[in-house]
Amino acid sequence: MRILPPIVVAVALLGLVVIPMRHHYVQQEMREPHPRVTSVDATIPRINYIEQVKDIRRNLESKSHIQTLHHNPRDRSHYVEHEIVVRFSPRPSQKEIKELASSLDAWVKRDFEKFLILKSKSKTTKEMMKALAEHPHSVYAEPNYLLLPNRKPNDPYYTEYQWNLSLIGMEQSWNVSKGSKDVIVAVVDTGVDLEHPEFQGKLVEGYNVLEDNNMPEDDNGHGTHVSGIIAAKTNNQDGIAGMSWNSKIMPVKAIGADGSGSAVDIAHGIYWATDNGADVINLSVGNYTSSATLKEACRYAYDHNVVLVAASGNDATDQPSYPAAYKEVLSVAAVDHRKERADFSNFGDYIDVAAPGVDIPSTYIYSDYAALSGTSMACPHVAALASLVRSVNPDMKNSDVMEHIRKAAIDLGPPGHDQLYGYGMINSAETLRQVRPVEPKKPEKVGGILNKFLLRLRNSFQ
Repeated sequence: MRILPPIVVAVALLGLVVIPMRHHYVQQEMREPHPRVTSVDATIPRINYIEQVKDIRRNLESKSHIQTLHHNPRDRSHYVEHEIVVRFSPRPSQKEIKELASSLDAWVKRDFEKFLILKSKSKTTKEMMKALAEHPHSVYAEPNYLLLPNRKPNDPYYTEYQWNLSLIGMEQSWNVSKGSKDVIVAVVDTGVDLEHPEFQGKLVEGYNVLEDNNMPEDDNGHGTHVSGIIAAKTNNQDGIAGMSWNSKIMPVKAIGADGSGSAVDIAHGIYWATDNGADVINLSVGNYTSSATLKEACRYAYDHNVVLVAASGNDATDQPSYPAAYKEVLSVAAVDHRKERADFSNFGDYIDVAAPGVDIPSTYIYSDYAALSGTSMACPHVAALASLVRSVNPDMKNSDVMEHIRKAAIDLGPPGHDQLYGYGMINSAETLRQVRPVEPKKPEKVGGILNKFLLRLRNSFQ
């Protein structure tokens, strides 16, 4: 197994997003207490996680004896048909329990003293519940619900290495949403390792701007790392957990192997991603000179309801960076595990929010893993959060998505907006709690549809 130590990747648009040399922030990453991934002798092994809840749910729903309760279009529960859990007070005698079970064509599957599980050969769960509700000593009778695994990965490496996810509240966020396969996050970058196991089944068709084809293979590593933070697969028992377990990645290669790309290539990538269905675009690139081409591309995407997220830069300067400084874009600064500004992170009035950006574990080329640092790593945390918001409310305008992320941020600097952290460090759990899911539309009655048809027909003759 190939293992990479924490490294630094130079990725820039016209030279901006260049990660500082390691000694620039070595003192910061060693401030106690620190997660192991930031220690000087740390290596990043392949990390195993519990099976993704989505796949467990799909497996359950494929079984004929499992019933599904749909609470809304997104959330659902499961229970075992022909079984009930019942509690009595006072508890009947064993003879009475046996007689009751016999009347339901059932037997006692489990006896926990305080409650019983009864399983019937012929009665449905609802029929058994109705019968038990009429019993004078039953406290409750309910379906035998199945609890899926907790959405916090329970592998010990989670706490040891992926400090960044728990810091921003992902464990609570996954109780609200793990993302939607219908939400697409475009990563306009160096491409993606198309053979990496973390991305199997996670990618939609991408584009190589540099070669004008549909093979956005990563020959640098930066784009693969960024993509893993957003949506690495969590069901392959190998690697790291992405923030959005279900969202899709659209790899757009607009940066070469040397880590640099032109404003035109980046702009072209933005246009292509927008026209091909991207809901969110991650731009871990930047330049200190505004480009009219890049600005128009950002405006085009924004006008098409795409959420744009960009890195602020890594030169510890207040010089505005583009595209981050455009008003249509969420600008992201970086913080460390202590919620302190990363030594290299740019700052200024244009900063919107901050996110973890020091030694972030993620995917890397050659099906590997590595820890990288930079606002390039902070940026995809925000892009992933935007994808989760759109998973909860697909119809929300991009401006509202951006505003929810800003308002829910944890204020780290002086009260209100400041130049170091913007509105603060993103709080994924609070952001999703504030987003109201879309209520399913009730189907129209036949009479209502007929009346509308007749009204249109009448109007056509007037």
